[in-house]
Amino acid sequence: MEVTVLNREGKDTGRKVNLSDSIFGIEPNDHAIYLDTKQFMANNRQGTHKTKERSEVKGSTKKIKRQKGTGTARFGDIKNPIFRGGGRVFGPRPRYYGFKLNKKVKSLARKSALSYKAKGNSIIVLEDFTLENPKTGEFARVGNNLNILNKKSLFVLPEQNKNIYLSSRNLQGVQVLTPSGLNTYAIMKASAVVLFESAVDALNATADN
Repeated sequence: MEVTVLNREGKDTGRKVNLSDSIFGIEPNDHAIYLDTKQFMANNRQGTHKTKERSEVKGSTKKIKRQKGTGTARFGDIKNPIFRGGGRVFGPRPRYYGFKLNKKVKSLARKSALSYKAKGNSIIVLEDFTLENPKTGEFARVGNNLNILNKKSLFVLPEQNKNIYLSSRNLQGVQVLTPSGLNTYAIMKASAVVLFESAVDALNATADN
């Protein structure tokens, strides 16, 4: 699959790059995408939710009234869950939500997501460029030239670039990643995936993974 390379002005450079069919042209596996996305979101959960149970609520342990002869239900102490301010029954406790997923499933999910974007003509190959200083306005102009400024977009760099990252972080809906950090959730969330020209080779190299 050949894609035209655009410059930062959004114009055709006259060059084309080849996107590997084993990554961008496979039959997408929806279930693999679901599992990888589920794991990514689960791993990002803090899991610090906690409510106080009966033994943790502050209050007297004295029995409120005698067991029999009152004509009403029996009660224990003021920390009884049925009372206001009492302990929570089976409340949430801190836990880890992450789970294991095979590497081949994760790889298949990532390739499936990229194939979906390729079929939808949502992949843009951009000529490599850098910024001497962090300039949000300059990076925003690039997005405007590519007609993706008001869309959720994912920029894939060949390697980490601090100036580009800092220039993009104040733009809503824009995410910058490297091939090693690319994940299915980020790909599926983006309306447009912008690949830097030299990042294409790094992605094509993962065809057998």
